[in-house]
Amino acid sequence: MKDILFFITLFLAVQSFSQTTKKSVFVNYIEKPIILDANLNEEVWQNSKGASGFWQYFPLDSIQAKQQATIKFLFDDDNLYVGIKVNALANDFIIPSLRRDFSAGGSDNITLLFDTFNDGTNAFIFGTNPFGIKREMLLSGGGSELRGFTMAWDTKWKCKTAIKEDHYVAEMIIPLSAFKYREGETKWRFNSYQFDTQDNVRNTWVNIPQNQFIFNLAYMGEMIFEKPLGQSKTPVSIIPYVNTITAKDFENDISKTDLKFGGDAKFTIGNSLNLDVTINPDFSQVEVDQQVTNLTRFEISLPERRQFFIENSDLFADFGNNRDSNPFFSRRIGIAQDANGNIIESNIIGGVRLSGKVNNDLRVGLLTMQTAEDIKNEIPTVNNAVITLQQKVFKRSNISVMFINKQATKEYDFLADEDKYNRIIGLDYRLASEDNTWVGKYFLHKSFSQGVKDKNYSVGFSTQYFDRDFNVRLSGVYVGDNYESDLGFLRRTDIFKITPKIERTFWPIESTIQKHSFSITPIFIWKPDLNFKNSDYAVISRWKANFKNTGEFTAEMYNRFTYLFSAFDPTGTDEAIALPIDSSYKYTTVSLGYRSDKRKTLSYQIEPSIGTFFNGEKYSFEANLAWRIQPKFSGSLQINYDKINLPYPYPDASIWLIGPKIDLTFNKSIFWSTFIQYSSQQKNIGVNTRLQWRFAPLSDLFIVYNDNYFSNSFTPRFKSLNLKLTYWLNI
Repeated sequence: MKDILFFITLFLAVQSFSQTTKKSVFVNYIEKPIILDANLNEEVWQNSKGASGFWQYFPLDSIQAKQQATIKFLFDDDNLYVGIKVNALANDFIIPSLRRDFSAGGSDNITLLFDTFNDGTNAFIFGTNPFGIKREMLLSGGGSELRGFTMAWDTKWKCKTAIKEDHYVAEMIIPLSAFKYREGETKWRFNSYQFDTQDNVRNTWVNIPQNQFIFNLAYMGEMIFEKPLGQSKTPVSIIPYVNTITAKDFENDISKTDLKFGGDAKFTIGNSLNLDVTINPDFSQVEVDQQVTNLTRFEISLPERRQFFIENSDLFADFGNNRDSNPFFSRRIGIAQDANGNIIESNIIGGVRLSGKVNNDLRVGLLTMQTAEDIKNEIPTVNNAVITLQQKVFKRSNISVMFINKQATKEYDFLADEDKYNRIIGLDYRLASEDNTWVGKYFLHKSFSQGVKDKNYSVGFSTQYFDRDFNVRLSGVYVGDNYESDLGFLRRTDIFKITPKIERTFWPIESTIQKHSFSITPIFIWKPDLNFKNSDYAVISRWKANFKNTGEFTAEMYNRFTYLFSAFDPTGTDEAIALPIDSSYKYTTVSLGYRSDKRKTLSYQIEPSIGTFFNGEKYSFEANLAWRIQPKFSGSLQINYDKINLPYPYPDASIWLIGPKIDLTFNKSIFWSTFIQYSSQQKNIGVNTRLQWRFAPLSDLFIVYNDNYFSNSFTPRFKSLNLKLTYWLNI
């Protein structure tokens, strides 16, 4: 009996040690650069042990990967060299596109995550697929949220691959200047994840539980460098552009032909701070926004796509509550309201942005941008400035302070006193436990505008616990009636809102369902200035099932209440009778959704819903179809339909949003995409077609054509043709 107890104790001790000991990989120093040929036949590669022993993440997270990958590292004074071998059942790989920065889902690829400051909060990401298509991203927020990805970030590096009968090989050369790190560092945190479509599995080097995202930075091993890293020899990057445009505004009978030039410059201060400068920036090559149907009373936020605002964007954008009280929303810079209340473009004269690490625990962000005056439209010249500091506390948490200032820099007769400036100071604390079981966000912000002295606070809290079986959240936000954020995103003021959630997840042993969950999310909103009158509530009940073939099924029921403090027409019909002020409505919607296996040549996502809507009824149907002829053609079709029936004398409506998109990647350098959007709500048919030739690394020639028509008469609204040349020069 004693012997049995001894062996049980020894077994448990070994198991405990194996689960807590960090995995590590050694990075050898070399004197001579390797040849980039995807052979890995140099002696230095043969002598490198590498990172192996991948774990399966999907469909199970408790066994070793069937098809293993091995990742080897070398470095010299200038570059990090990566050699990768990924085993596979065969060479029948899925490669949907030849375009850079591809999405990982539904394709074969391997991705590397580097936490260079060992803070468990931010990471540089590099990845490739069997065809050698590159992708690089930044990750913030510890990998706890999908929105932590910044896919618009670009940097120069090299990659070559070779496909064999039962595996593929990738060889990378990544300049150390592409990373930010502390001089003298000998260790980075590292992990890797790999998608295998033939085996239908996803694997990770460090074992990650499935209740966490596959890119969560709480679960990482270590890269140990043979000698301390030196000072990064980062070049100065100059990125000039020239853009010629010809445009016709048919609504206002205005024609325009113009030649613009300007550019960006990127500097590195030390090894860890970025200094970005832009003069007369032009964003005409940025992909057009995807339109949405808005049946709410509130503004819709759209993601930032402009390169200048991308790197370290979390330092500026992650304050407050992104849905109800976000004090800084970079898309506000470059737009303004004219004398008639219309939102129009406001030219940016220039800007400077300093961001990054001061040391391993302290990050800093400074931004200032000046927009031009437009006397004709009564738009002043304005300085937009943000200062942020973020200090790491404990293992993975941080505390941040920020100051935001938007201020007219000249006096104007048309400018009211209350519009001369808007300022915000704030304090945020982000909680992230070592294993990411506990996460949270807590903030206090105060705004300053001329003549405003009270009710100018915004306060929020969120505490969330999630393990393999339970996800429990308690959160809320208060926004004072006089709280203003000219550079932020606010849906409305004078609210106190709570959003608790409880979710239970089940893991079937033998089933086509990989996991399924039940959740209830009640959302209640009160108006503090009206004796805490309940203005809205929604109780969301959801069952969600994930299948082993990567498909997904969702059933939802929304029970809603809305009190209207102002008249509102939910159909958006011109000159219609709106639902009256001081009226209240209870309504319920039921929806079913299914997303098919993305690995298939033809995949789809559908979601029909039906129920009551204010004092009437609504039927909706959403669908997205995707088709590929790999690797050069991919197409998609988005369809949204809303049928609203309200009792007389209120209007009925049939609202359509249709958006076909075609993407042709002729090779790794020439891409052509066309996006057509028809919106009956916005009465617009838009065509955006863009030809891109990447003639040198991160250097492009764009030809962009935009065409817009009134959907009810098909008469032209606006047309433009842009020819833009950018060149990335390192000096």
